[in-house]
Amino acid sequence: MYDSQSRLLISSGEFSYRPVADWAKWPVDWNVEEVTAVATDSKDRVFVFNRGDHPVAVFDTEGTLLFSWGEGLFNRPHGIWIGPDDSVYLTDDLDHTVHKFTPEGRLLLSMGTSGSPSDTGATSIDYRTIRYAGPPFHFPTNLALAPNGDMYISDGYGNCRIHKFSPDGTLQFSWGEPGSGPGQFLVPHGIAVDKNGTVYVADRENSRLQLFSPEGKFLREWTDIARPCEMVIDNLGRVYVAELGYRAGMWPGTTAPSPQSTGGRVSIFDSAGKLLARFGGGQRPCDPGDFFAPHDIWLDSKGSLYVAEVVWSANARRLPEVGRYHTLQKFERVSGAIG
Repeated sequence: MYDSQSRLLISSGEFSYRPVADWAKWPVDWNVEEVTAVATDSKDRVFVFNRGDHPVAVFDTEGTLLFSWGEGLFNRPHGIWIGPDDSVYLTDDLDHTVHKFTPEGRLLLSMGTSGSPSDTGATSIDYRTIRYAGPPFHFPTNLALAPNGDMYISDGYGNCRIHKFSPDGTLQFSWGEPGSGPGQFLVPHGIAVDKNGTVYVADRENSRLQLFSPEGKFLREWTDIARPCEMVIDNLGRVYVAELGYRAGMWPGTTAPSPQSTGGRVSIFDSAGKLLARFGGGQRPCDPGDFFAPHDIWLDSKGSLYVAEVVWSANARRLPEVGRYHTLQKFERVSGAIG
């Protein structure tokens, strides 16, 4: 589908977007291996957390670089969250730490011990080596804020827990253990909290979202999901999910449910878990509007989406079209209601 100016449109349900795969105007002399996470602040400035020379790159809505910071601060960038006061929360999985910064990069708070994983019996970043649940952190993945400022952190590759912290960084409690039952996790990778305080966990290798009360009580699960990595919730309670799918980033020895299993995609659900829209699928992962390895997603004030992809980590480097894979796309909202 194309608009009147012959620009590609992606439409599903009531949602229509114009994909812009080359939106970010990166300096030509920068090395940007892959974008792991993306978020916007109250001014719709776009903070791009990447595994490159300049880990935090900040762009305006047109993709023009404004400034950058973070050089030498991170072992391996993984997750980002921006709070209502524009504080920037960054997760460094291989360093076992989570940090809070000002938008300009001044450190405000650190949690975890740099370079020191907690004891879970894990022997590598492969979640299958975890033997038991442990305290914070062992390869943490993402953070989300509750309406009251509490922090929920998914502790994901080398642990199997969700940790709740007070705004000052004090650990309140944790929940979770290895497994596939209610309240159990196999890579709790992404996390979000809605306006009512319900905690959504992207339980990636169980291919589901689990929903919990603010106290960690299991409420329900959504299973029409293919290895979810992260999600964002709009003002109407709609949940936008970045799904890794089954064609990239598979752990050694694991297989897709079927040869026809989906690749990377984005799904949009209402607050009750009803599917409203879905696009992508990985059939043509180099094309604008499709995906190879969606890893993070964010929504700006105009209803446009940003989707980050970990193409190198998910093994695109072994494919013949490696140079054509996009690692960050903007989806400009062009019709329908804005949440």
